[in-house]
Amino acid sequence: MQYNPGWNNSSVNLLHVRAVGPGDTLHYIWSSIGAPTVLLVATASRSSTLCVNWTQLLSPAPAGAIWIDPPSSVVYSAAVVFTKVFEYSEAKTLEELFYPTYDLSDFSWDSVNHTLNRTALTAEFTGIPATDPSGSFSNGSLAFRVTAYEASGRDGPLPSLLHTANSSKVEFVLAGVVPRGNSSRFVLELATVEETGVVQKLRSTRSIDDEYTPTIFEMLSLVAKSQNDSSTLSFLQWKATAYGSQTPRREDSIQCRSRGLQAANWSLPMSSIVHAYFGEGVGSTYTISAINISFGGEDGKVYQEKRYLSWSVLLGFGQPPKDTFSPLVISIMAVALGTPMVMLLVGSCVVLFAQRKRCSEYEPIN
Repeated sequence: MQYNPGWNNSSVNLLHVRAVGPGDTLHYIWSSIGAPTVLLVATASRSSTLCVNWTQLLSPAPAGAIWIDPPSSVVYSAAVVFTKVFEYSEAKTLEELFYPTYDLSDFSWDSVNHTLNRTALTAEFTGIPATDPSGSFSNGSLAFRVTAYEASGRDGPLPSLLHTANSSKVEFVLAGVVPRGNSSRFVLELATVEETGVVQKLRSTRSIDDEYTPTIFEMLSLVAKSQNDSSTLSFLQWKATAYGSQTPRREDSIQCRSRGLQAANWSLPMSSIVHAYFGEGVGSTYTISAINISFGGEDGKVYQEKRYLSWSVLLGFGQPPKDTFSPLVISIMAVALGTPMVMLLVGSCVVLFAQRKRCSEYEPIN
């Protein structure tokens, strides 16, 4: 993990996570310059490095300020931008009443250096609106908690996402933010930037196994696939739930829904590191898609009571991890399905034996 490589000022945040494989390198570049963003860059070199022209990056024209050296080693690059948070409530007429939008590119962000843990591979981007007329953030904040992984495994806290060394996790957190309505619900808008020839698909997978995330049976994945060979290049993956506690339990679950994937008809903030890496071709050479993730039940009372919301999403390269039945679940299923079969087999044998014995009591007739 590198914080602001080549820059000694902590007034802005850029976090570089580098994972080196046998013949490649994966780069995750997180930043709160502009809207909170992560660049995902895969290279075919073990020695590829991140380069940043800080003077240009912080200028009004940042195009070309971020690149990977050598440029020829880059085999895939994409970006995920967390753009806005919407707040709305339903009026008595069942119409949705939207409050002024929280534009995350207008937030003021704390220094990540204070939360950086190079041992646990974690960091936190915490921010509040630059202007807060309603006072909703007077005792609250919005945060993106980043976790990198060195090996495959599963998170302990709910939703207990399965991860690989090719992935990282980001946790979206609203803490202490005062709702502007009696039954407010929140929506996080995120945008993806992909190269031409890459198609994104939103998938929903349901399973009867809720061992690791009790009462939650749906997993959603946003995968980027190449049109040429249909190979999966990158992914976002999350469970269809959020939580209303810092130490989440099953009863703290908050309903989570995705509102479809659409082509974005708006431009990204000019100061975003997306422009610094992809240049001015964003929106023409590269495609922008957007998806909304909404949180809250039908009445929105969960957040009203808890004043805390946490949603976790895994992102990475290649295929998303697939949950399988654990040995414990397999054993339980084997006993549950096998016991009736054994009883049926034993019962059939007893009946056949009894019938055969009854027939053998008579003398044979010549």
